[in-house]
Amino acid sequence: MKPSLSSHLDDALAGMPGAGLCVAYSGGPDSTALLHALAQLPAARARGLRALHVDHGLHAISAAWAEHCQRFCAGLGLDCDVVRVAVETHRGEGTEAAARHARYAAFAAQLRTGEILLLAHHRDDQAETVLLKLLRGAGPEGLGGMRERRPLGRGELWRPLLHQTTRAQLRNYVAANALPCVDDPSNADTRLARNHLRHEILPRIATHWPQATDSILHSAALSRAAADALRTQWLAAFATLHDAATDSLDAAGWLALAPALRGPLLDHWLHVRRLPAPTNAQRAQVERQCGARAGQSPCIRWPGAELHVWKGRLWARAPRRAIPPDWHTAWQGEPLVLPDGGRLALHDQRARLPAPLTVRLRRGGERIKPAGDTHTRELRDLFQQAMLPPWRRLACPLLYEGDELVAVADHWISTRGRELFDGAGSLPHWDAVA
Repeated sequence: MKPSLSSHLDDALAGMPGAGLCVAYSGGPDSTALLHALAQLPAARARGLRALHVDHGLHAISAAWAEHCQRFCAGLGLDCDVVRVAVETHRGEGTEAAARHARYAAFAAQLRTGEILLLAHHRDDQAETVLLKLLRGAGPEGLGGMRERRPLGRGELWRPLLHQTTRAQLRNYVAANALPCVDDPSNADTRLARNHLRHEILPRIATHWPQATDSILHSAALSRAAADALRTQWLAAFATLHDAATDSLDAAGWLALAPALRGPLLDHWLHVRRLPAPTNAQRAQVERQCGARAGQSPCIRWPGAELHVWKGRLWARAPRRAIPPDWHTAWQGEPLVLPDGGRLALHDQRARLPAPLTVRLRRGGERIKPAGDTHTRELRDLFQQAMLPPWRRLACPLLYEGDELVAVADHWISTRGRELFDGAGSLPHWDAVA
């Protein structure tokens, strides 16, 4: 006989360090059952049990959902913090992925030192995750599914229901206790991959293979064990191939790794940078481009990321924002946010130029005569000599007095530019986007 939800959680808490507890509470049935069951346990309340609700602002009544969560928690005598986030879809990801990134970033930011964030993911969620990863061609790490525990922010993430609790058990708990829940209509939208799998595919599989979930989770456990064994090897390789100063990877060294190490190492590097992993086809393209000849700088793009092969190394970044080719603005030394998110300012932010300069971006063919140089130089040549990465060149702010280029960010300044900045008592400083 399976233990009740409360007794399962009570037993699970006994094996966890005595840190604070925070439930990721959406208001849906699963997190409602988890939060309510924990609230019945003196051991959970003694550890400062509270709730955290993330309002993504993607639904017209999301504010009402947040109010529902606060009312429910007030009825339990628990605090409920609501965090409103902006879901950034301009990175090229789908709305689901962008919302997930925003949500976990909020979790990490809100978690207190040593606190444990509890999520209501259960056995059925795990089975869905593993099948989705399989359909996307994942290796052992992906097929291992969600981890029960992992570090998050200043604390830890914990999924206490992942291995033993089913969706049906949680719904039965909600019904038995007549708990009010938020009904998010997107959960029934079968155009979304997970919902299609949940409502259409898995029920059909279960009619032929009643033990399908058990079998899937057993395979996931084997894959997780394999992934953990490989992890020790690719982490050691990562320490050798990764340059912390530039956050880049040695391309030849990465390509020389066994495929079982190459894939998870690349994914780890990207995830640390909050970038999505490539598909198998995109990863194969990266591998083909690792041997690019000197002077070439291939770029492989996928939704939410772009990877450059330059100077024998791999460089990754979020896609550059679209910038109007004729963008320009007047600037007298005040802090200026550039179109790509970089910043231009004078070192002394109180200083000001005697008259505004025009700031614009590269359009091609620009030339400058740096102070102390006997020749006028093409920017293309200066960028190459300075080994400025190609993706930064288009975002580099160019400073003009009338039609004369007097400074290229804080890299090269003409004699006239020196006169202007000496008059202001401060030089320009460019904070480039990584």
